[in-house]
Amino acid sequence: MKKIDKLLLSSFLPPFVVTFFIALFVLIMQTLWIYIDDIIGKGASLGMILEFIFYRSISLFPMALPIAILISSVMVMGNLSERYELASMKSAGVPLLRTIRALILASVVIACCSWISSNYLIPRANLKFKSRLYDMRKQKPTLNLEEGVFNDDFDGYRIRIGEKNPDNRIIKDVFIANHAAGQRDNLNEIIAADGEMYTAGNERYLIMELNNGEQFQEGNRYVSGSRNKAPFIRTSFDRYTKIFDMNEFEINRTDEELFQNHYSMLSMRQLREAIDSIDIQIVNRKETMNDYVNNYMPNYKRDTITAIEQLEKDSINDLKDAIAQQMKGQSKKIEKPKKILPKKVIKNRRVKYKVPKERPGLQKITKDLNTYESILETFPSFKHQALIDKSLTYTRSIKSHADSAARFMDKTKEKRVKHIFELYSKYSFAVVCIVFLFIGAPMGSIVRKGGFGYPLLIAIICFMLFIVLTMVFKDMAEAFVIHPVLAVWMPNLLLMPIGVFLTYKAMNDSKLNFGWIAKIFELMKRVRVGS
Repeated sequence: MKKIDKLLLSSFLPPFVVTFFIALFVLIMQTLWIYIDDIIGKGASLGMILEFIFYRSISLFPMALPIAILISSVMVMGNLSERYELASMKSAGVPLLRTIRALILASVVIACCSWISSNYLIPRANLKFKSRLYDMRKQKPTLNLEEGVFNDDFDGYRIRIGEKNPDNRIIKDVFIANHAAGQRDNLNEIIAADGEMYTAGNERYLIMELNNGEQFQEGNRYVSGSRNKAPFIRTSFDRYTKIFDMNEFEINRTDEELFQNHYSMLSMRQLREAIDSIDIQIVNRKETMNDYVNNYMPNYKRDTITAIEQLEKDSINDLKDAIAQQMKGQSKKIEKPKKILPKKVIKNRRVKYKVPKERPGLQKITKDLNTYESILETFPSFKHQALIDKSLTYTRSIKSHADSAARFMDKTKEKRVKHIFELYSKYSFAVVCIVFLFIGAPMGSIVRKGGFGYPLLIAIICFMLFIVLTMVFKDMAEAFVIHPVLAVWMPNLLLMPIGVFLTYKAMNDSKLNFGWIAKIFELMKRVRVGS
């Protein structure tokens, strides 16, 4: 390793680490703002929230690494250009690509780390993150008994407290309605003048010790649809203790196996297996639909002879073969044909059949098929309506199954697109680290600005462009406009020419001229004024 390589690496790694954690912090804060309603007020402990943030931060590694490379490369090359160190290297005959060789190797290593984290760490982190998020979303908010408000946080109960002391322990004017039985007109209510409220058992139980109150109970008056008499009980008490179990406010851990089949929680090998399974599902669904349609519209091969004529022909051929064998001197005895029609008479080597009596309602063809306007004309008129109704029934059944199959195919194909996009995104987010290096390093050498100001602006613009392109092409892939593999690589393919152009400009010591943009706006303004 040359001194220039050590200089570049020592200048690149510190800002890379700093910008990586800054980018990761910004992305985590964005996540917290999105899921803030699912976290706050659910009784989650600090440890669970930190666990939630930790798993989410791991899943954001592939997004934070390109930003860090882009910002740090612009900073390093901008500082070298600002202090004319890069110009000195060029005057000594060291080209730009040789100067940034250490940065290229570092970006390749970082890209490999991004791929490893995408394939091995992120699926597991997403599984933990999604399961924790699901637990928080389904969890009830923490108990909050406010003055003068009916509270139904406890299942089957409604609680109203008229007044509370500042210590939240002494309560007055208490009303409790028990609807846990879930039956109509089943009255069970408690009123009390005052009391005391506190938790016990490591905050597992809420205890209300009520004073000077009454309890009202009345059974269900409606049994089996008839109105019956039910007793009404009124009980007065000096002191009554009501215990509520607060276990329902605790966050329960969901089995992670319920989420492990989601595409964002699969490794590359598992994604390939899932894609193969989806392809098999699509093929099986097509075959099932074909078999269903063939049950109503079988695809028979129509020959010039009917089935009866074919059977007759087979019987005559069998007879001819037997006669030919005996004429050749073989001792084989002439046997009856294998396929014999009823009432068959063999006479003078000619086969005759007795024509069955015509039954009403059968199809009858009396002229050339081309002369019929409809197939119904080949049936008796009294059969027409029945045939039409039967055809409509078959058609509706086929259409219903076809619509169901079409919906299944659309959902399955969209699922397949998501799996393919997730699979190749693990590669594209790794490759974009190298692409951003060839955007940031030449840009820094051209603009000759170091520090956090200008590089941060360039990084935000480029990264936002990459994210927007990724989202746009993902939506296009899910709408079956373009192939998902092409949709994954399109952001990289569009950013690569920018990197090549900037590298070419930096190698030739050319400056970026944005005067043509001002000319375009000036021309548009003139056209607008003239019109």
